[in-house]
Amino acid sequence: MKASLLLRDDLKFHYGMKFTLISILVAVALIGGAFALSKNGNSSGEIPNGNNVSIVDGKQIIEIKAKGGYQPRKSIAKAGIPTIIRFDTNGTFDCSSSVRIPSMNISKILPQSGSTDIDIGTPQLATLQGSCGMGMYPFEVEFQS
Repeated sequence: MKASLLLRDDLKFHYGMKFTLISILVAVALIGGAFALSKNGNSSGEIPNGNNVSIVDGKQIIEIKAKGGYQPRKSIAKAGIPTIIRFDTNGTFDCSSSVRIPSMNISKILPQSGSTDIDIGTPQLATLQGSCGMGMYPFEVEFQS
């Protein structure tokens, strides 16, 4: 009787360990897969130079969409050219409708829908960093030569 109880407990332990090991392997595979997928997608929101930066009448225009954050999160532009950052909103009701660029002492409330131009002068080589009013959604513009 005791031997069968010990055998039964040993089997429970064996199957319990097997189940735990399988559970850990499945969890690692799911987490690793999610991480790999997020790295393959362009989760940073970076758009290669040229897709959101244009030069019109001697002014550089950087277009950034503001809704649930800023897209792209990183833009690359040319230094030494008069520059406007154009924020486009479309039904934006979150904190990305409040833009802050602390290094330039800029704070602006964007309309729920529309375009808002912010003239930032002629930037030199630097990385300009901004965010929403709460600091939850960052964006940056890297000015290169």
